[in-house]
Amino acid sequence: MKLYISADMEGTAAVCSWTQVDPSNTTEYPYYRRLMSQEVRAAIDGARAAGAREVLVNDSHASMRNVLWDELPDDVRMIYGNRKPFSMAEGIDASFGAAFFTGYHGAVGTHDAVLDHTYTSETLRETRVNGTPCSEALLNAAVLGLAGVPVVLITGDRACVEQTKAVMPWVTGVAVKDSIGRYATNSLSPARARELIFAGAKEALGRLPQAKPFVFEPPIALELDFVYTHNADYVELMPGFERIGPRSVRFVHDDYRVIFRAYVAAFRLGAAANAPA
Repeated sequence: MKLYISADMEGTAAVCSWTQVDPSNTTEYPYYRRLMSQEVRAAIDGARAAGAREVLVNDSHASMRNVLWDELPDDVRMIYGNRKPFSMAEGIDASFGAAFFTGYHGAVGTHDAVLDHTYTSETLRETRVNGTPCSEALLNAAVLGLAGVPVVLITGDRACVEQTKAVMPWVTGVAVKDSIGRYATNSLSPARARELIFAGAKEALGRLPQAKPFVFEPPIALELDFVYTHNADYVELMPGFERIGPRSVRFVHDDYRVIFRAYVAAFRLGAAANAPA
């Protein structure tokens, strides 16, 4: 079986601060980058114990150049680098049998979630699809769903796991830490987290027959609440976007591929509006 892994970083065991996941921080980032990579390896090893053979990892955090190659098996392929059209869901197609999300976190505004955000915490206050507030896990799972690929494992903080399973109950969740507010955590040791991720990956593929691809039913309405009015000012200029409030816009389309790419363009353009006038 062919396995797809989207690997984020904020949901890694022990992580509780932006500095730990910021590549410009030469003191803490290198250590936590290795922990992230080792959790990805644990997921791969668990999947292979359950019969997976071919694995593609999509590095999905910030610069998207985080996972260390020397922590992965030699035959694993990896999508490395930023500005990908489908971002954290880049590279998916119908040849994959299942997907894992590792190191994920809760949606922006989630109570008791570590480093909660949805793609960006500087620009977006909430992302909704068909009225449902969305996490990165949900947005990305819907891209995979278009290819008929189900998400079967998610690892991260407990809020992220519970949030995901509320929508996709077939997903095996591995909670490696509990939030004590946004910037503190009661975490498993990295070694124990890897043990549970290995076991969870093996279990997830064993339950694959019960899993389903996740999709949003058309017509699909994307609604974005920005932090500032000037973010919405910029995004409203794009064809298809409608202003629905001082800080909010809407985009409607039947094809979720179009919705997702419009979303990526919108939050990037919204961020550009934060430059000094």
